[in-house]
Amino acid sequence: MKAAINEAKKAYKKLEVPVGCVIVKNGEIIAKAYNQKETKFDTTKHAEILAIQKASKKLQSWRLIDCEMYVTLEPCTMCAGAILNSRIKKVYIGTTDKKTGAVGSVLNLFKDYTFNHKVEVETGIMQSDCEKILKDFFKELRRIKNCSGAK
Repeated sequence: MKAAINEAKKAYKKLEVPVGCVIVKNGEIIAKAYNQKETKFDTTKHAEILAIQKASKKLQSWRLIDCEMYVTLEPCTMCAGAILNSRIKKVYIGTTDKKTGAVGSVLNLFKDYTFNHKVEVETGIMQSDCEKILKDFFKELRRIKNCSGAK
């Protein structure tokens, strides 16, 4: 999770929502990514999607069998769907997302529906660190907007 938090810090520096993600296979990080929605002007540039793309390229397969994902914030529906489709074995989540979380907070794509693949989940990994970076980011973003007069 430390590597995912380092990715989230990269997003923070670019004024992206600080979400970081890494994908591990056989104990080795094979892909790292952070949110890039704002800088790339693309809704799909979530950390999880970018990490899945990188891992798929590295493994030369869309099937990420026996891979594990570490992500600082609970995945949304788009990312949860990509995780299911890529056959990731297990997801370690830093903190929940009460607004758009699709792995237990708002809904649970991994448990509430019947798909051909099951994903294991573990939550609360370095939770306070993952929460802190998000809280600090939104606090700073509000300060920036107030100073600039933006609404």
